[in-house]
Amino acid sequence: MSVTTRVGRRPLRRGGRPVIVAFAATLLAGVALGGCAEGQDAGSSDQIVLAEGQDLGRFNPMLGYGQSGVSPIYDGLLAPAADGDDRVPDLVPALAASAPERIAPRTWRVPLKDGVTFSDGTAFDAGDVVATYRAVVDPKVASGISTDFAPIVTIESDGPQAITLTMNTEAHPALYLLLGIVPSERVEAAPAARWKLNTEPVGTGPYRLESLDPDQAVLVARDDRPEPPALRRIVYTHVPDDNSRAQLVQTGEVDGAGLPPRLADAFADRAGVDVAVVASADWRGVSLPARNAFAADPAARLAMNIGVDRDALVEDVLVGKGEPASTPIAEVYDNAFNAEAQFSHDRSRAVSILDDAGWRTGSDGVRVRNGVRASFPLLYNAGDTLRRDLAVAFAASMKKIGVEVLTRGTSWDEIDTKMDTAGALLGGGATPYSIDSQVYDALHTRVPGSSPYSNPGNFTAPGLDELLDTARKSAAGPENDERYRRIQQLYARQPSQVFLAFVHHTYVARGPGWKHDAPILEPHSHGVTWGPWWNLPSWTPTS
Repeated sequence: MSVTTRVGRRPLRRGGRPVIVAFAATLLAGVALGGCAEGQDAGSSDQIVLAEGQDLGRFNPMLGYGQSGVSPIYDGLLAPAADGDDRVPDLVPALAASAPERIAPRTWRVPLKDGVTFSDGTAFDAGDVVATYRAVVDPKVASGISTDFAPIVTIESDGPQAITLTMNTEAHPALYLLLGIVPSERVEAAPAARWKLNTEPVGTGPYRLESLDPDQAVLVARDDRPEPPALRRIVYTHVPDDNSRAQLVQTGEVDGAGLPPRLADAFADRAGVDVAVVASADWRGVSLPARNAFAADPAARLAMNIGVDRDALVEDVLVGKGEPASTPIAEVYDNAFNAEAQFSHDRSRAVSILDDAGWRTGSDGVRVRNGVRASFPLLYNAGDTLRRDLAVAFAASMKKIGVEVLTRGTSWDEIDTKMDTAGALLGGGATPYSIDSQVYDALHTRVPGSSPYSNPGNFTAPGLDELLDTARKSAAGPENDERYRRIQQLYARQPSQVFLAFVHHTYVARGPGWKHDAPILEPHSHGVTWGPWWNLPSWTPTS
């Protein structure tokens, strides 16, 4: 899907103030600058070497890989398409031959493309779609994203080249048809974390995995497709440390990387390096532990939301590359966004709320009620400098209202076991092209199959679950927009956590050599699947 790249600088609106976002130029991300895979010449012009901060492997749609319709290895029935990051993308046919057609109430038919093959040579048909969607919600598979597909009640083959699906909602099914399709023969009746697809992926996408090592993955273009990509080879080098990735871009050992905003800013005036700043619906926030007497108090949660200065976090920690977030619904959702349900920073009001709730300042400046201190640990992934900086900044804001937040970097393995007694600096928004998926798991009382990161404290405002359920079952339009505005209003009265900011993703890439599609509104993501590299088949050489 080729669209026009926008070049230069343009304003986004945030609370009436312009925010300048720098876009990478059309000629971006040269290739093979010295970080070449073994056997490749340094002067090769048909490969790219990218520094990947995430562990390599887990190339499995059941675990969320390519969940939003973007992957070099897999295709979904539909895929996102837009000419920039200032709107929610359109969802256009990929493996589907045309858009879903309504054939009965809440029932849709989707014709499939003919002649498509997987990277292992097997033919794609309706059975693969059915097997993929049944697996992602199978409790034995334990996908972790099963609740995103709860609105699909049944999915069946309608001959070899079409499927029908029945929904429990009046909503259009497009939002649920981005999942990467896997061969039915590769589906396993076992937890997805143990599937062979994690390290031996098989998809219909334009690239296949050629080799995988702990520190490097190599994808190569498939020549059995009608239009093989001009970019022939993608090398992902595992570099978990932010500063190390920045250094490798600087020295030319890799061609591109995702970096935290402050590190990316250091490349702004550096010759031969472009900086891309891409808007997203990817939020960062603080979950609050249920087994902590202070965090479990609704008054305390409200006070913390009012007491944190989100604008300062965006300016100081994100160096302006983000938007304040009070809920998971960003301004990009247009009429569903409720500007009146956003938390304004008001330290004196936060102090009054805590005073009125009986949390009184102790001799050391920390509030106490009935012998319980207004204190809780806040854990963050030690390898993520942005989460670290947000956690520290949040703790500093809380100290000013008499709340002690004890920040500590650790592993996800430890965080996963302590979210009932400690806060966590979390991120979300993995499926932003569905406002339901953006909001439901984050705010709803936990349901069977919920991710451990979905509303970890399991706090819910009165009436919120019912409204979320109704919105999920309703068609898009003005009435549902009003429901989502009401959801934000109810949440703002009794918040369950502290959303901080929507982060703009920042990427650095070396040198000219290619032209390609502009970045689009991004989901919660890590690494280099997105940014300038979200649609690698669109890359064409400039000469």
